[in-house]
Amino acid sequence: MITIMIVEDQELIRKSLKIVLESMADIRIISLAENGQVAIENCKRELPDIILMDIQMPEMDGVEATKIIKEKWPGSKVIILTTFEDIHYVRIALNAGAEGYILKAVDPQFLIKGIELIHHGGSLIPQHLAKEVFQSSSVDLKEDGQDIGDNPYDLSQQEYKVLRLLSQGLQNKAIAERMFLSLGTVKNYISSIYSKLDVKNRSEAVTKAMEECLLQQD
Repeated sequence: MITIMIVEDQELIRKSLKIVLESMADIRIISLAENGQVAIENCKRELPDIILMDIQMPEMDGVEATKIIKEKWPGSKVIILTTFEDIHYVRIALNAGAEGYILKAVDPQFLIKGIELIHHGGSLIPQHLAKEVFQSSSVDLKEDGQDIGDNPYDLSQQEYKVLRLLSQGLQNKAIAERMFLSLGTVKNYISSIYSKLDVKNRSEAVTKAMEECLLQQD
């Protein structure tokens, strides 16, 4: 029996995952948490074998929570379960100590196999993302001709691409088609851009990008 905690800010997803996982495998969900801080408190009471951890959550995000959990309870395995398909997020998740990174849209059977693999000491990263990670350097990576050192907002390569397309006036659907991404993924990138730039809408994002010369690498 593998014990699991699901850390996800959307209640519907938390409950749906619980139902699916417990119905398909020898798995018991012992805890549900809506953010990283609650996850840490839950770990103090009942430490699970596996933690399915979302990245972007209120109060405390999944990366910070993973760092703390791996420091305090290194025997508990963390799988980042997210909609973000970006090597930036893979990197920060692995640097935080996560053993796996799986997209939420994955088939439930694949998720279960991933849980079993990590429970038995393996690690898991989607193949196409793993290739990008291993071909990149971790600190001195240049993204689209711009040094990370000159990137005060920690924007990823994909986020720069989305920001440039926003500055060209493209709507979300057009950006998704141009970058061969799902509409949901594009919306996630845009939300992340707003958060990193500390702006509320695309007009503010483009204005700040121009003021900060973030688009000059074109």
